[in-house]
Amino acid sequence: MAIIRPFSGVRPAVKYAEDIAALPYDVYNREEAVKEVEEKPYSFLRIDRAEVDMDSNIDIYDKKVYQHARDKFDEFVQKGYFIQDDKPCLYLYELEMNGRKQLGIVACTSVDDYLNNNIKKHELTREAKEQDRINHVDYLDANTGPIFLTYRAEEEINTLMDKYVNDNTPIYDFITDDKIGHRVWVVEDDRLIEQLVLHFKNIDSLYIADGHHRAASAVKVAMKRRKANPDYDGTEEFNFFLSVIFPDDQLHIMDYNRVVKDLNNYGVKELINEIESNFLVEEIGSKPYKPTDKLEFGMFVEGKWYKLTAKNQLKSIDDPVQSLDVSILYNYLLQPILDIGDPRIDKRIDFVGGIRGLKELERRAKSDMKIAFSMYPTKIEELMNIADASKLMPPKSTWFEPKLRSGLFIHKLS
Repeated sequence: MAIIRPFSGVRPAVKYAEDIAALPYDVYNREEAVKEVEEKPYSFLRIDRAEVDMDSNIDIYDKKVYQHARDKFDEFVQKGYFIQDDKPCLYLYELEMNGRKQLGIVACTSVDDYLNNNIKKHELTREAKEQDRINHVDYLDANTGPIFLTYRAEEEINTLMDKYVNDNTPIYDFITDDKIGHRVWVVEDDRLIEQLVLHFKNIDSLYIADGHHRAASAVKVAMKRRKANPDYDGTEEFNFFLSVIFPDDQLHIMDYNRVVKDLNNYGVKELINEIESNFLVEEIGSKPYKPTDKLEFGMFVEGKWYKLTAKNQLKSIDDPVQSLDVSILYNYLLQPILDIGDPRIDKRIDFVGGIRGLKELERRAKSDMKIAFSMYPTKIEELMNIADASKLMPPKSTWFEPKLRSGLFIHKLS
């Protein structure tokens, strides 16, 4: 049973929505964030990455940064850039990319569902990144970055959402610089809210698609507040966190490609000889190769593309993690042949989101790297099966597009 709950959202006044909406805080490094707010002074990055307004020497984890974030949030409210809905609502959020739409529900989800694993995870979190968002949530007394959740699609929920968006005008409707369409509807209708809440009670599990650090941080803030308020009854806002929930059949996962700094002292012919023990190798030439099926890989080295196809002994692997393409490539090529260690920390490997295209792989292999691998995208079913098995995916397994915008919905904790 999945619990969703309406909330009185803090959100941009209509005329500021497009200017406030920003990509997630962790998409940018510090320099990129500074440049973004120079061009867009209302950007939510001024709250999400408050160091952009401060001296470049200040540590981004300094408490002054979080206090400045709170001050800037209060300023946006006082100046009317943000408003708050008078009653608890649900919200519908539609993103459109290249004519492809995905429609999700913005709601609060349950801390207890997370703790009981009704909200399922598939990756580890890092303490430093968690602590950053814990401080951010604590100082602002609000969830500002939505957790991207999914579930196995239910026709009844899709029908209710589709009817509402067809019958009503969105409160926000704009296209961002990356050509993504964003539309938001405020659902105040108590009957529809009740129907959606009841339908989600029939959903067995929700799955984190993206936002593991934000989710873990929100839960840890809740646990701190439960400890500080031992008489809590479970209805308090801090027992819930901000989420955007999309049906799995509308999500789009792109390839998440790999580049490696050197050939581990192999020549290209020697390297291919080693690879051929587990992969069929076919020379493609100068045209970029994009895999068209699972267990196919592209390899670009010294100006040529090759198609790698896993041999039969690798196709028989049935473990949900070890059978992933990213696992196959690592276990049978990157680690044993190119000597790549833990991909989370090994500086000889880097990762390139599919949104950047295969030409970016060629550029990297010709500049700061030596060899590139194009991947077939991980499927959402694979992610969910791994989470169901309480296992973890390898790092950099999924690249979701389009990206949610932060700043369009804020959930206050008190």
